[in-house]
Amino acid sequence: MSFFNADEIKKLINRNNSVLVVWDVQEALVNSIFNKTEFISKLKELIESARKYNVPIVYTMITPFPERFQPKIRRSFNPGDIYKEVYPKEGDVILRKNTPSIFVGTNFELMLRNAGISSIVFTGIATDIGVETSARHAQALGFIPVIAKEAVSSADKEAHERSLLNMQKLMLVLSNKEIIELWEK
Repeated sequence: MSFFNADEIKKLINRNNSVLVVWDVQEALVNSIFNKTEFISKLKELIESARKYNVPIVYTMITPFPERFQPKIRRSFNPGDIYKEVYPKEGDVILRKNTPSIFVGTNFELMLRNAGISSIVFTGIATDIGVETSARHAQALGFIPVIAKEAVSSADKEAHERSLLNMQKLMLVLSNKEIIELWEK
C-alpha cells in the first residue's frame, strides 16, 4: 500500500526538472555489495540515459572530517575514489559530504532550486543508509524523490530489500525502464 497516487506523481517528472544522484559509488562500497555486476550494469544504463537527455548528474563522495573533528561514535573509514566504470565526466558534479543526507552540510538544495529541479532520481550505495535518508529528506523539503530500484544496492541484502519496501509506501520506486520513459517525454 502506498500513500500517494503514483500515476499523478509520474506526470510531474521529466528530463527538464530532474537530476540523477549517484550516491557514494566508491571503490570499497562497490566491492562490498551483494549484486555488484547487475548494479554496475543498471547504473551505467541510467547514467548513459541521463547524459543522452541532458539530465544533470551529481556524484556524492563520503569525505571524512579532519581527524580531530571526527564524530566519536564513528570509526575512520576510507571508501576510496568513485568507481572507475562509472566515473564522472566533464559537466558532472562531485559533491563531497560528511553525513548520510545529501542536504546536510552541502549546497545541494540551493543548486536544485537555482536550476528549477524538483525531481531527484536516486541511485547508489547504500539503499538502507544514505539513499533512504536523502530521499526522505528530499521529500520533506518538497522535492519528488524517485528511487531507481535496479541501480541501488547495499552490503546487506535484507536491509536493502526492507528499505525498498519502506520507501515504496512513500515515494516512487521505479525500474530503469520506467525512469527512462519519463525522461523520453
